[in-house]
Amino acid sequence: MHSLLRNHRYTKPARPFVLASAPFMALLAGDALGADNQTTTALPQVTVTAQRHEESAQDVGIALTALSGQDLQNKGVTNVNELQNYVPNLDIAPQYGGGNPLFRIRGVGLKDYGSNNTSTVGVYLDQVALPYPIQTQGQLFDLERVEVLRGPQGTLYGRNSTAGAINFITNKPTREFHGGLTTSYGSYNASNVEGFLSGPLSDTLRARLAFITEQGGAWQENRVTGQSLGDKDNTSVRGQFDWDATPDINFNLTVHAGEDKSDSRGSYLYQGLKPNANGAAYSSISPENDGKKTGWGLTPGFAKLTGLSVGDKPHRDNDNTGFALTGTFDLNDHLSVTSITASDRFRRREYIDWDASVIPQSDEYFDSKIEVFSQELRLASHDNERFNWQTGLYFAQDRLDENFYSDFSANLGYGTYTSYTQKSNTYSAFAQGDYQLTDNWKLIVGVRQEKEHRELEDFSTQRILVNNGVYRLGQLSFPAADSDLDSNSTSWKLGLEYQLTPSTLLYSTVSRGIKSGGFTAYNSSYAEQIAPVKPEKLLAYEVGFKSDLSDTLRFNGSAFYYDYRDQQYQSQVWISQAVGNVGRLVNIPKSKIYGYELELQWEPVSGLTLGQYFGTKKGKYVDYQGLNSTATRAVGFAYPVYTDFSGSSLTNFPKISYGGQLQYVWDVGGFTFSAESDYSFHDRITGSNGTTTQAYWLANARLGVTPKGSNWSGALWARNVFDKKYDLYHGSFLSNAQIATPGDPRTVGVQASYKF
Repeated sequence: MHSLLRNHRYTKPARPFVLASAPFMALLAGDALGADNQTTTALPQVTVTAQRHEESAQDVGIALTALSGQDLQNKGVTNVNELQNYVPNLDIAPQYGGGNPLFRIRGVGLKDYGSNNTSTVGVYLDQVALPYPIQTQGQLFDLERVEVLRGPQGTLYGRNSTAGAINFITNKPTREFHGGLTTSYGSYNASNVEGFLSGPLSDTLRARLAFITEQGGAWQENRVTGQSLGDKDNTSVRGQFDWDATPDINFNLTVHAGEDKSDSRGSYLYQGLKPNANGAAYSSISPENDGKKTGWGLTPGFAKLTGLSVGDKPHRDNDNTGFALTGTFDLNDHLSVTSITASDRFRRREYIDWDASVIPQSDEYFDSKIEVFSQELRLASHDNERFNWQTGLYFAQDRLDENFYSDFSANLGYGTYTSYTQKSNTYSAFAQGDYQLTDNWKLIVGVRQEKEHRELEDFSTQRILVNNGVYRLGQLSFPAADSDLDSNSTSWKLGLEYQLTPSTLLYSTVSRGIKSGGFTAYNSSYAEQIAPVKPEKLLAYEVGFKSDLSDTLRFNGSAFYYDYRDQQYQSQVWISQAVGNVGRLVNIPKSKIYGYELELQWEPVSGLTLGQYFGTKKGKYVDYQGLNSTATRAVGFAYPVYTDFSGSSLTNFPKISYGGQLQYVWDVGGFTFSAESDYSFHDRITGSNGTTTQAYWLANARLGVTPKGSNWSGALWARNVFDKKYDLYHGSFLSNAQIATPGDPRTVGVQASYKF
């Protein structure tokens, strides 16, 4: 199955004009290929389950992009973060070089390095929600497809979201025996092995076993010692059993497990580093522009306190296990019940160096345990001529136990230790229906009522005292305390679709999405800091079209306007004259975001496929009086200074995303060859603190060959072909150590596959 778009990567595009280049390129390609290639083939219809039942993506009045699992495997995509190279207005960044990603769709995202707050983007694995962003790492293997939905989701999903949803759909057990193995080897001794076995165990029982393992790939090194950094060491396995209990009852049991012992990605000091007073014994570091050079270091005292070793690199030691049991009961030809029971456990142990040096200014260690249980029950109609609907109940129970250690001894003279337990219970009822008003008009109505209780228990921040290199826990700077939040929210959707022609769909929607509230959980020393942040609400207006202009030309587009209320934002709150400002999540009363997306796919001649996408977005604060800085009175006390940001532009997201791909498949003798090239553009990001992540382009290439009638295939590939230096993330809490997280350099390699 083709994806709507492929991998893309290069400096500033000429906006929508560039989209026109795809048809122009295709005409040139057609002339070059000659008259023998005038036969065309119809574009495939991509089947999706974005609305909880199978249908063509072109028949769904939602802005979505579907990417096939085979295409992702060919591109070597094994991490959710890399999806941003395929989808308009999707951005995913590794915050501070760690494993906790920052998701944004259409500019809607929460910049928060904490583990405890939910994302604005709902992420699902076979319909099971993964509520914490850290859980999303390592899900991309043995997939049928990935669906990225843009805009608020909630009336059909396990949890509410304001930005959108990413759905991973795995390959299911087959009725015939199949298997496959794909291996890849490339630069920096990076290797990847992925395989599966699938088939029947009896007339009614089928099974599938899939795995992936990634090793090597270290391309960074310590600027002082030359020690390498960046080796992957992760393995995941997934087993499925599919049982037809009766002709009308089916059960699917999925179990999964994985571990990740990979090195973390290092950062570099693009402004250099001058040690603070307490770190005067250390040398300054000149400004750097080479992302391959980085630094780290643990003091013996901090290593002993956390259970790390002095010689440890920045790394992860994570593991996860879980299961999901899905039961489908066909009550009759037009009515079915679906039950999904799931449980997941995730353990995070991660050491990151946020000053990118041997200096103990900001060495961080996370020790987190996540447990999630969910139960969903749905009743749905199907195949009715005019009116189809779904309704359901959802319950989820989450628990996060976390210990967070920071070593600030070289700038503050001490460290901090934060510990807490966060619990949440979510209850919801939801329903959505679509009614065929006429042969061409369809009305869609959805509603969701959700009640949620979140609580922070035994929260405390404790100083780590440092004396002659000995680290010990000292007095609580914030004694153990609790905080809680109860919310009762309604989200809804109202849509209208018009089938202009059999191959052209026009749609418009008005929808309301909700993101859960939460707490500021790290290094909080005052009761005001752990006061809950309210849920955010987004009212979205959208119009769009989906059109197959011919059997070989597909063109989709959408435009949106967001009325954003109580946006959650990492800022500061005022404590007192003696204390001044401290960091905390706050709610911005009102802002707006607007933009559009275009996607094109064309097969002008047999074997040639062209794809393009373009997305743009802008935002402004409508009502925001923000705490900006502190000033000093003559007596030496601080007082709050507020700034009116109303009318100024939103920050922390790129305005433009653009990408394209070109693929040609042809036969020579007894072989089928395929040549692919793809590229993507990522616009600059200006942070709220004035830091800027510069714009960049990326380009990839692949040449594949398959002997006709054979089960074997092979390929040569290159990623970041032009060895572009680029950054994925800029950000730091240290004024004297601004860090940048670099992207991967050019890599080349080979891939081989065998399937039967």
